[in-house]
Amino acid sequence: MDRRKLESAALFLTIFGALLFMPPLTLLFQHEQRVLGAPIELVYLFAAWVALIVAARWLGHRLPREPGEGEPD
Repeated sequence: MDRRKLESAALFLTIFGALLFMPPLTLLFQHEQRVLGAPIELVYLFAAWVALIVAARWLGHRLPREPGEGEPD
């Protein structure tokens, strides 16, 4: 995958992550059900949060470094 596609994927991940936490989508998980004693809405929020962290870390490792990045000034 080239750099341009990875940068586009990073932008998509940011927008998708913001949409995951918008009220219309989070209200879909407002039920009386519980998972191991926790409300399903809470489980959804933490699962989405962890998934975004994992995806951002994966993209961060796949993106090549900028020339001169990490060199002392």
